[in-house]
Amino acid sequence: MRIPRTAATAAALAAALALTVAGCSSSGGKSSEDKADDGAPTGRGVSTPRMKIAMITHSGEGDTFWDIVQSGAKQAAAKDNADFLYSANKEGQQQAQLIQAAIDKKVDGIVVTLAKPEAVRDVVRKAVAAGIPVVTINSGAQYSKELGALGHIGQDEGVAGEAVGEQLNANGRKKAVCVIHEQGNVSLEERCAGVKKTFKGSVENLNVDGTNTPAATSSIEAKLQAGSGGTAIDAVVTLGAPMAAAAVKAKGGAGSSAEVDTFDLNAAVIQQFKGKEIGFAVDQQPYLQGYLAVDELWLHKTNGNVVGGGRPVLTGPAIVTGKDVPALEKYTARGTR
Repeated sequence: MRIPRTAATAAALAAALALTVAGCSSSGGKSSEDKADDGAPTGRGVSTPRMKIAMITHSGEGDTFWDIVQSGAKQAAAKDNADFLYSANKEGQQQAQLIQAAIDKKVDGIVVTLAKPEAVRDVVRKAVAAGIPVVTINSGAQYSKELGALGHIGQDEGVAGEAVGEQLNANGRKKAVCVIHEQGNVSLEERCAGVKKTFKGSVENLNVDGTNTPAATSSIEAKLQAGSGGTAIDAVVTLGAPMAAAAVKAKGGAGSSAEVDTFDLNAAVIQQFKGKEIGFAVDQQPYLQGYLAVDELWLHKTNGNVVGGGRPVLTGPAIVTGKDVPALEKYTARGTR
């Protein structure tokens, strides 16, 4: 697993924070976190007052990435004696309504994504004005501070895209298509822009509907077929693990030899590595995003902490290849990587 140099320091901070968090569970309550039979923490709780924490994301249906985020958040909530309320909508206006609903419930903290910042800007500020601490995760890091959030937890999307471009160069690729599965998502656009910044070949963006896998597969297949003349497309970069499977299928349908690479991990991606169907993946550790966001709200309420001093805490990126599969497979199988 390779961590881009520009992200290494912040990634180390995130890792250190995770260790600190584990220590807090023993000093703040009944006991440290227990371990389940598979090694995953079970989260015996602290003795601090009950909290209510809401997480509202821009997830579309069927995106396994957010299952992993929720897994981390639920683990932290169990440890922190907190009720965890999750809701999501890929449309910005509906996400804003869900944030307003959390405000109306007078929750003790809100975790929110800023994939479409213009749509949720006002209501996030409203939450902060109402005295509800907000932590942003995953997307829109550059907007977090101005909206009054305690901080942001996630990867630097531009840095992640640049790392992909560099890896494509190392793999000898010449012509890539960057598949955006949610049009208007600023973080996805930043990833493709990062790829273009460092990739020495050519990059073309392709917008598809990530909630309609058959249609997305057809769109990718058509792009590969259209690009078969001249310099053929030799790399497909998908920006989420579910789209990797669509790209692999599209590659077969088009009779293409393009390398398929993806952002994010899940159990399916690990199997694709084992089948040599993809070249590399970019891991931003979604479990850690969910866990640290909930834990930051608990630490802020119970100890006045602001993780990272208000600066973004990076959970990635790291480049994962087939050689990393033996170390990661058991974690993806249980839904924590």
